[in-house]
Amino acid sequence: MAYSIKISLSQRLLMLIRDGNIARAYPVGVGKSATATPTGRYNIINKAYNPGGPYGAVWLGLNQPHYGIHGTNNPSSIGGAVSKGCIRMNNRDVIELASIVAIGTSVIIVN
Repeated sequence: MAYSIKISLSQRLLMLIRDGNIARAYPVGVGKSATATPTGRYNIINKAYNPGGPYGAVWLGLNQPHYGIHGTNNPSSIGGAVSKGCIRMNNRDVIELASIVAIGTSVIIVN
């Protein structure tokens, strides 16, 4: 079964979609106004486990250079507009997400 991801910036929510239905939903942190998360259609192009720095447990890179979905070493930032444009998730959530989605998974980011 193919999955896709929809991210609502206004709701600060990442939804894992399977067969048109929400299979899982996770709270996220998004870009602050000066470095807003770009809306549009993307794909996951790589996965890195334990990437170091502020990226938490997993980095899921998008085909938009320098943007991705990743964990965080600051869980209190989840739910806020705090990043430089990336989508931040709790480490346990991004680990689960990375175990489900494949390289090539579609990611749609909407306001």
